[in-house]
Amino acid sequence: MALGRYMVDAVVLEGRSPIELARRHGISQSWIYELVARYRDGGYPALEPRSRRPRSCPHQVGAQVQASILELRQELLASGFDAGAQTIAHHLAGRVDKLPSVTTIWRILRRAGVVTPQPHKRPRSSFKRFEAELPNEMWQADATHWLLADGSDVEILNLIDDHSRLVLASVTFPTIKAADVVQTFYSAAEQHGYPAIWLSDNAAVFSGESRRGKVIIEAELENLGIRCIHSTPYHPQTCGKVERFHQTLKRFLAKQAKAQTLAHLQLQLDSFRTYYNQQRPHRALAGQTPLTAFNARIKAKPATPTVTHFRVRRDKVDRFGRVTLRYLSRLRHIHVGCAYKRWPVRIFVAGAYVRVVTEDGQLLRELTIDPARDYQPLGGTRFFRDDVTQASGMT
Repeated sequence: MALGRYMVDAVVLEGRSPIELARRHGISQSWIYELVARYRDGGYPALEPRSRRPRSCPHQVGAQVQASILELRQELLASGFDAGAQTIAHHLAGRVDKLPSVTTIWRILRRAGVVTPQPHKRPRSSFKRFEAELPNEMWQADATHWLLADGSDVEILNLIDDHSRLVLASVTFPTIKAADVVQTFYSAAEQHGYPAIWLSDNAAVFSGESRRGKVIIEAELENLGIRCIHSTPYHPQTCGKVERFHQTLKRFLAKQAKAQTLAHLQLQLDSFRTYYNQQRPHRALAGQTPLTAFNARIKAKPATPTVTHFRVRRDKVDRFGRVTLRYLSRLRHIHVGCAYKRWPVRIFVAGAYVRVVTEDGQLLRELTIDPARDYQPLGGTRFFRDDVTQASGMT
């Protein structure tokens, strides 16, 4: 303003030529004429710099839409969900007539002061990112801790599909045991199919390498032809996807009422798993939900099993018509029929495949053990002799 006022005073008060002033000071002659015109219209205040912002912007997001964006962000944060621009755009559909772009939503959040740019972070282009090409090509498994309302510590076992980020299982236990890992694995596999690779850390329930042996899950995976690998000690980035899911899950749980029991916590886990898999858009999946990404491509499969553990044991059918067999550290009860009670039998075991045979070679029952059940259902094939009534008197 100082230079502008000098020019106006020189022309109006001193009567100097605008051409001479422009030549001497190296400025535009038209600018001097403009300053003089503005002075005559509004005095010295009119010489202040004027904003170049247009008086109207037809494509600007309306105030009502901006209010809806900020309101939705608060709702998501209060529920413990992700509240980024992409998630807001997903949930905003249907609430407004014209949906703003993700970039526009982020700028609205920034102007409102609810997000802060972080230029100090490494650019995404510098990340070394790995992602399995197909669903079920790799599963990531890990456990994390959580506190109940009474302060007792419990554990949560999470399984994630590496390609789609689908939460295959999220189950809580007082303390996770090796058999719990196997049971959770088979429950997830029954619903989604078997993976080609299993990735976990070196926890005692996942790896027996520190004890120079194998734990149950490693033996089961080997029998199924599934490659089992473990992360490098003290390098959680190898299991980064499931580690990141722990954070997302705990942010949700922190906004909920403190779970009083394991059953209460499991309900919260099931609720979040449904939301995460079916409703929440994932930035790493170009805005798709994990379930959509999982179902979009064919599934990988494990290699052909190469190792099967065989064993034979002698037993006697009890008075309820059952024999017992220990499988995956739990006692399994197999029904063969009350007509055979007190019969001596041999049990041939090949992994999960079991055959119950009499001493004279008659096959009474064959089945594949369901690891989720202690009492095996009667779905397996059972065989009966024609003279079973007479033979049942044997001792």
